[in-house]
This record gives sequence, structure tokens and C-alpha cells, in this order.
Amino acid sequence: MQADWIRMRKKELFITLYMSLLMVAVTGMMTSCGEYQRLLKSRDPEEKYQAALQYFNQKQYVKSQTLLDDVTAYYKGTERSEDILAYLARSYMGQKSYEAATDYYQAYVRNYPKGKYATEAYFQIGHCQYLDSPDARLDQDITKKAIEAFNTFVELYPESPYAEQAYQEMSELYDKLAYKELKSAQLYYNLGSYLGNNYLSCEIVCKNALKNYPSNKYQEDFNWLILQSKYEQMTNSFEEKKLERARDAQDEYYNFITEYPESKHRKEADKMLAQIRKITKE
Repeated sequence: MQADWIRMRKKELFITLYMSLLMVAVTGMMTSCGEYQRLLKSRDPEEKYQAALQYFNQKQYVKSQTLLDDVTAYYKGTERSEDILAYLARSYMGQKSYEAATDYYQAYVRNYPKGKYATEAYFQIGHCQYLDSPDARLDQDITKKAIEAFNTFVELYPESPYAEQAYQEMSELYDKLAYKELKSAQLYYNLGSYLGNNYLSCEIVCKNALKNYPSNKYQEDFNWLILQSKYEQMTNSFEEKKLERARDAQDEYYNFITEYPESKHRKEADKMLAQIRKITKE
């Protein structure tokens, strides 16, 4: 009985403590909401501005952005206008509204190209678009804009602490564009001779990708597709062109194994060479 009483007493104390904490939290939320509603109705722009910065520091980005929007017109043309633009951009970043953040950072660099937040703004234009860049299978217009923005940033601020991150993210964006081209090339290869020489189209896409994105991480895949395409064109060609295409495929084989001697495709490539040599008689 004594043990049961102790357990019940502990449970009552726990419930009492929990309810007390809950009431404190609710009261705090109500007070906070009431204060925010009062600020929205306030006609004092300085009070709103200072409160907006406090909300920002507390990571309450929606409240910060709303109050800053309210005072933007009042401070237009003043020194404070620069700070408001920067904090509006940051508030949208905090909300993960990257398109809106980009717009505000772009507005900042148009109005204050050498302002105190210029380095941050130029970087964040690229970074916001990097974060907003879609899956490689989708349209990559924003990816290209991000690369352009990063290029502008590193030209203006090559020694910036943000520069290393800019180069890293730009490399990832180039890889994404290259991957999109790789999937296109693979599609052409899979189509084969259907309604034309899709192997040649595959080869062209691969070569253009290697030219446009020379440091991409899919270089071996592109070069392997080029070799495969040349081999298939040899295999499917008319007799009068077979020797020429065999020599072309053979040259590509040597280029490939020189560049990737330990490639996972080496055995398959060697089998191709054996067939090629039956035609070239070498």
C-alpha cells in the first residue's frame, strides 16, 4: 500500500509540474502574440525596426520580414534603407524562400553595389539559386543563373571567405548540368539506329559535354559512351565505310585505356578491340 501511495503521489506531482510548465508556455505565447499584434498596429517605425531585428535574432523570420516590410517605405532613401534590404533578404533566406531572397539580394546590389553587405549579397544570389536548383531531369535555367552569379562573385571578391564555398557549389552545379547531358547521351545510345544514326548524336552530346564541363565527375562515362558509339557505328555500317569506322573506333579505344587504364569497362573494351582488329587486320 505504501508503495502504491508513493507512486500515485509522484504521478500527481508530475502532472502538477507539467500543467504549470504548460501554463507558463501558453502565457508566454499569448504575451508574445499580443506584443507582436501591438507592434503591427504601432505607428512608430523605429520601434518596428528594432523589434524586427530582435525577431530576426530569435529566428522568427516571418515576423521580422513583416515588420521590415511595414517600415521600408518610411526609411526609403535613408541610410537605414540599406540595412532593411539586407535583413529582408536574410529573413527570406531564413524562411527558405530562396526566390524572394534572391530578388532582395539583387535589389541590394543594384542599389548598393559597393555597400557594406555587398560581398554577402553577391555570394547569396548564387547560393540562393544553388539551393533552388531543381533535379537534373528538369529545366536547368536557374542552375545556369547560379553559375553566372557565382562567376560574378569570384571575379569581384576572389579573396572572400565565401570564395571556397562558391567554387564548391559551382562545381556541383556543373556536375548537375553534365549529368543532364549524360542522361541525354544515354538516351540517344539506347535508341541506336532507330530512325537514324543516334549513335552519332550520342557521340556529339558527349563531346560537347566534355568541352563545356571539362572538370565534371562523369568524364569516364562520357568517354566510354563515345567508344561504345564509335564501335556500334562500325558494327552497323555499310561495308565501304566499315574499315574507316573501325580505325576510328580503334583510336578511341587507345584514348580510353590510356586515360582510364583501370576502368571497370576495361574487359569489355578489350573485347571490342578484338573485334575491331578483325576488320583492320592489325
